[in-house]
Amino acid sequence: MTDAVVPRTEDFDEIAALLALAFHTDPDPELQAIERPVFEPERSLLVRDGRTAVAHAGAFGRDLAVPGADVPAAHVSMVAVAPTHRRRGLLSGLMRRQLREIRDAGREPVAVLWASEGRIYPRFGYGSAAQRLALSADTTGLRLPDPTPAEGTLRLDRPAGHADELARLYERARADRPGWSRRDERWWAYVLADLKSRREGATERRVLLHDGPDGPDGYALYRTRDEWVGDVPRSEVRVGEVVALTPEAYLALWRLLLSVDLTRRLSFPIAAVDEPLLRLVDEPRQLAPQLADGLWVRVVDVPAAFAARRYAADVDVVVEVVDALLPENTGRWRLVGGPDGAECATTTAPAALACDVRALGELYLGGTTPAALAATGRLRELIPGTLTRLTPAFTWHRAPTPMENF
Repeated sequence: MTDAVVPRTEDFDEIAALLALAFHTDPDPELQAIERPVFEPERSLLVRDGRTAVAHAGAFGRDLAVPGADVPAAHVSMVAVAPTHRRRGLLSGLMRRQLREIRDAGREPVAVLWASEGRIYPRFGYGSAAQRLALSADTTGLRLPDPTPAEGTLRLDRPAGHADELARLYERARADRPGWSRRDERWWAYVLADLKSRREGATERRVLLHDGPDGPDGYALYRTRDEWVGDVPRSEVRVGEVVALTPEAYLALWRLLLSVDLTRRLSFPIAAVDEPLLRLVDEPRQLAPQLADGLWVRVVDVPAAFAARRYAADVDVVVEVVDALLPENTGRWRLVGGPDGAECATTTAPAALACDVRALGELYLGGTTPAALAATGRLRELIPGTLTRLTPAFTWHRAPTPMENF
């Protein structure tokens, strides 16, 4: 067996076959055709046993919205080990080397990923940073507030002809939503690709656009799935994305999604934990929200990461950090910042808090509070009163949420 190597572009099909094996799917040439353009071989690590690919880890270079700013982030993905080569340390070796290379490159202060299992990545310093709600609604009789004249008009079409329009709306909304990743043309092509093999019996994807007084100000991507019980319709609306720049656009989009003829159910697997819909419908219990993890964050460069984001209130705190994999992060760091900027540098001053690097990942997007982490024992208050003072600074006016599984 060889050590991990950087693969070539032409190795993609071999890597895709390994991923299909690990995630219990069949190789799909159509899927590979839309994944190949976003593949970054220079960001990947491949292990072979002889001529056979047995382990892989990759990353994509994309910007990530964080509280008050954008930061370059390594979007870790395509991680797999062949069933025949488990328990040999291959995953650990790949993740450790990947983190080291990200750190040494000096471009990305954080790494992010979706976890196939929550127990895997905390041992590499990743913390659950942006949770999501999975909605599975019974729409029968569900009501929204009455429409107002300001709600504008709706258009329904196929997404392909509206990519530029969707990109503009998404980017405007992204600035205010920690956890959303920037999409260039390659990523928009990937997001809007509509393979039959991925529809799970539903229709092609449709786009619903809202036009307000000043032009387009919201969209929703969705499908429907036909189902009848005898002569009774039980069809389902499957929502992929809802992006709205105004409350009027948001309400108008959801008014249609919740009332499509012949449908009785709606699913939305990536709703935000502060989703306005929960406070608009007359019976939120019918949405049946279930909390799940979404984005996991690994702080790769402590001072760069915490100087890059903004803070809802003024903060001046010294934190003692332990990082077993990237020792450069271990030490005492003084963070001074607020809504307009921040600085973070090493210090010899007494620490007010102590934690491991995983806790920093959980705090980074504002999705949890220092006090909540202190309750787990993984963040310790060394100077009384620090947690109370720090909590307003680390929260944000919008909850972080993932938008896509990359």
